[in-house]
Amino acid sequence: MAEPETRPPFRPFTWLNRQWQQGRSPALWLLGVLVGIIGGYAALGFILAIETTSYLVFGSDHDLLASGASALPAWQVFLAPVSGGIIVAALLYVAHRRGWLPETRSGAVADVMEARVAKSGRITFADGLFSSVITAVSLGSGGSAGREGPAVHLGAAVASQVSRLLRLPPRGAKILLACGAAAAVAASFNAPVAGALFAFEIVLGHYAIRSIAPVAIASVTGALISRAHLGASPAFVMPALAPASLWDFPGVIGLGIAAALLSAVFVKTAVHAPRLVRERAEKFGFPLWALPPIGGVGIGALALLAPEILGVGYEATANALSGNYAILFLLMLVVLKTLATGITLGFRFGGGVFSPSLYLGAMLGAAFGGLLALTGAETAGVPFYAVVGMGAVAGAALGAPLSTTLIVFELTANYEASVAVLIAVSLATVLSQSLAGGSIFHLQILRRGLDLSRGQARILLQTIRVRDIMTPIENRDAGAHLDDEAQCLYDDDYLGRAIGLLSAEALDGTIVRERSDAQSIVGHLSRVDAHAAYAKALADAHEEEHR
Repeated sequence: MAEPETRPPFRPFTWLNRQWQQGRSPALWLLGVLVGIIGGYAALGFILAIETTSYLVFGSDHDLLASGASALPAWQVFLAPVSGGIIVAALLYVAHRRGWLPETRSGAVADVMEARVAKSGRITFADGLFSSVITAVSLGSGGSAGREGPAVHLGAAVASQVSRLLRLPPRGAKILLACGAAAAVAASFNAPVAGALFAFEIVLGHYAIRSIAPVAIASVTGALISRAHLGASPAFVMPALAPASLWDFPGVIGLGIAAALLSAVFVKTAVHAPRLVRERAEKFGFPLWALPPIGGVGIGALALLAPEILGVGYEATANALSGNYAILFLLMLVVLKTLATGITLGFRFGGGVFSPSLYLGAMLGAAFGGLLALTGAETAGVPFYAVVGMGAVAGAALGAPLSTTLIVFELTANYEASVAVLIAVSLATVLSQSLAGGSIFHLQILRRGLDLSRGQARILLQTIRVRDIMTPIENRDAGAHLDDEAQCLYDDDYLGRAIGLLSAEALDGTIVRERSDAQSIVGHLSRVDAHAAYAKALADAHEEEHR
C-alpha cells in the first residue's frame, strides 16, 4: 500500500520571496498597500512633529510661519533658529556617539538613491527615525529647507524595515523602497500621480512593469490617507489661472532660460555649502555636530530682514502665486532664500531641497510675470508665470522634470499651465545641468563616489565588493603559500579595481587580503570569476529594469 504523499510545510517567507521573484501581482499589490499605509502615516506624523515644534517656537501654524514670525519681537525671531540649532546639535551628538548617523547629518533623497544603488535597497530604521526628528526640530524652529526630502527618506526607511522583516531579496527591497518614497510624496503634496512618477524617475531610475503596480498603489494609498486626515485641498492654495495666449509662450521660453540660471546657482549652493562648511570646520578642529547653532545665527539674521524665508515657505510661495508681492521684494526673497537654504544645509540642520526650489521658482516666475506686465503686453498674468517658474526651477534643480510637471497639473488642474511648465522645465533642465554639472541629487551622489550618469554598467563596477565574489580561504594557514604573490586585492575593493588590476597585470587570479594591520589572506579571486560576476550582475540589472 502506497504511503500518502506528504506536502512540505508552508513557509510564508519562502512563499513571499517566490512571489517577488516571479513577479506575481497579488503579493506585490498587497505589500504596496501595506507600505502605502505605513509610509502615509509616517509622513503625517512627520508633518505633525514639524507643526508641533512650530507652535512651541513661534506660536503659529508652520504653513503660516511668515505671518506668525512677523507678529513676534525681533529678538524672538532671531533666537528661534539659534535655540533650534542647539537642540539639533545635541541630537547630532547623540547620533554621532551611537553611530546612528554615520555622516553626522540627517538623511534625505540622495541617501534613498544611494541605498537603491549601493545598499540593495536597505536603510536602517534608526537612521530614518532620527533623521526625521532632527528635521522636525530644524524646520519647526525656522530652518530654511524642505520637508518632502526628509519625508521621502522616512518613508523609504519604514519600507526598508518592512522588507527586512519579510526577508525580501534585493529587488523586492528596492521596489518597496520606491513604494515608501511614493507614499511620502503623495501624502505631502496630496498628489498621487506625481508621487508615483517621482519614485520611478528619481528613486528607481526605471519603469519596469513589475514595479508599476505596487508603486502606484502605494502612492494612491498615501494620498488617500493624507486626504482622510488633512482634507482634499492641495499643499498650496492655487489661484485661478487666466487662459494663456500664443504670446505667452515666447515669455515661457524666456522664463525657462532665467529658471536655468537660478537653478544652476541653487544647485551649486545646495551641493557645495555643506562641503565648504565641513572643510572649514575640520581645518579648525571644530566638531560637525556643533555647527547648527552657528548656522542658526545666520538664519536668524536673515529672518530679521524677511521672515518669509523661514521654514518650508509655503505661505510665501502661495502669496507669490497669487501675485501679492512687489517685483523688488520678490527678487530680494530669491537672494535671501538661496542664502538661508545654503546656511541651513551647510551647518547641518535637517531638511531637503524640494520646497526651497518650488519657493525660488515661484518668486522668480512672479517677478518675471510682473516685469512683462510693465511692458503693457497682454499676458496670462503673474499667477500663470509664477506657476511656470515654480515647476521650471524645481524640475531643473532636482532632475525631475516629469514629476514636477505632473505636480503642477495636479495642483492646478490646468492643461495650458502644464504644457507651459513642460516647455520651460525642459529648457531649464538642459541648460541648468550644463552649467551646474548635474542635478542636486546626482551631484550629491557623485560626491560619495557613485556616478549615476555613466549608466548601470559603471555603477556595478563601483558597488560590487571583492568580498562578495571571491573564493574564501577558511583555513588561513592553507593560504600561506600564496604570500609571495606580488599583487593582491583587498576584501573591500570594488569590482572595477579588481578587473582593472587583473587585466593590467595579465593575471589569471590573485590573493585577497583583509584590510587590517595583519592583512591576513582571506580568499582568492580569479579573472574568470570576476568577469562572470560582472556578467551576471549586468544580466540581473537588465532584467530588473525591463521586466
